[in-house]
Amino acid sequence: MRRRPARRRAGWRRWPGRHGDRAALDNPAGQGNGDVVTSAEALTYLSTLQPFGYKPGLESTRRLAALVGDPQESLHSIQVAGANGEGSTCAMLDAIYRASGRRVGLYTSPHLVRFNERIRVQGDSIPDEALARIVERVRDAATGATPPLVPTFFEFVTVVALLWFAESRVDLVVWETGLGGRMDATNIVTPLAAVVTQVGLDHMNVLGPTIGHIASEKAGIFKPGVPALTSATDPDALAILEYKARELGAPFLHVGPSAVEHFRFELPLLGEHQRANGALAAATVRMLRFLLPVSDEQMAAGFASVRWPGRLQVLRRGAQTVLVDGAHNRDGVACLKAALERHFPGRPPVLVLGMLADKEWDRMVRELVPVASRVITVPVSSQRAVSAADLRTACLSSGVTRPVRAVDSLAEGLRACAADPFVVVTGSLYLVGEALECLGEARPMPGQRGLNEWSPPGTALPGSRVP
Repeated sequence: MRRRPARRRAGWRRWPGRHGDRAALDNPAGQGNGDVVTSAEALTYLSTLQPFGYKPGLESTRRLAALVGDPQESLHSIQVAGANGEGSTCAMLDAIYRASGRRVGLYTSPHLVRFNERIRVQGDSIPDEALARIVERVRDAATGATPPLVPTFFEFVTVVALLWFAESRVDLVVWETGLGGRMDATNIVTPLAAVVTQVGLDHMNVLGPTIGHIASEKAGIFKPGVPALTSATDPDALAILEYKARELGAPFLHVGPSAVEHFRFELPLLGEHQRANGALAAATVRMLRFLLPVSDEQMAAGFASVRWPGRLQVLRRGAQTVLVDGAHNRDGVACLKAALERHFPGRPPVLVLGMLADKEWDRMVRELVPVASRVITVPVSSQRAVSAADLRTACLSSGVTRPVRAVDSLAEGLRACAADPFVVVTGSLYLVGEALECLGEARPMPGQRGLNEWSPPGTALPGSRVP
């Protein structure tokens, strides 16, 4: 029989709760008031929530969760935040706990190709039927509230995930925060452990202009008495994270260079930075062994089985090697450059480059161009994309002489380097998802990558509005 950890006194309520009961969560027919929608209709409805962009705060998510029975109260969770490495760390934790015989839910974003990737149980994406049914239920709960509730896309999807995980009776959920931490919709959970990976400059227009501001937002996932772990190396970030943990009386563990040096498990993921993520995941598992026993053998099996597409992923196309990597900020670019030097020494690639305008794209270009033999700039399928022409101008202005060509699409860019032995596709996770489709690694899902769109506070996607 699978062993479940005992609930802590703080942070858990017995069912039935004051907003609903467990039977409501387990009702396979859902609680919708209308006809069950199709998965296509569900995705269309989710797309209507995008114009409301990103709205920091937990009140709306808490209210929506309460309307459907507070499913987070029945779930054991680990929460992970960070600027880089949080997705990989989540994938490792998911693999380890599944290798230990537990039933595990995994919540990540953005998706690469298909929306359902965001919500997984035992590695399987939420089925279309379940997605349609639960979207209908949450939609009806929101519109039937007094006054009606208008959640953002991410708030809504987080509650959909909560319901699926509760319905699936998972033993554990591994949550990747969407943006920041303190005001992220996932922060309505009270986790068994709160984990922060590397803290770097990303989303400064939302999280703040300095490492200190961003670290403070990431530390917002720390909870009183809940173990807090980090692999952050920036001194300012580390100081703030430790201070926040002590302020809350949370046991604090810094997983530093020594732990990385002594990390002995085999990982199928490329890049030295993945060893740091692995050391952090291993430390989290060891920290929670009194609640969730895992042997070293099970941990080794988990690490050996971990898969995380689109991050230094090597694809072979005959004699050609294609490396796809979602290096979407300066720290990600540094990891990519280090991996090229370590795993592909003396092989300057053709760089197929596409980026988003809300990143430090001009600085990222200057750091990437020197490693390439030549550069092909492409548009990203996003309303936030930098044009291929502007990327080309930035490449030519970088001070490094490399042939640079701007093309109208990623497909055209890949055709332009089809005869080259080594190609790197990078700059955005959105671009990586499109590359996996173009290269035949994923079945094309028209329109679904567009569900990754969002707008920061005070802005709107073209043709939309922000309340």
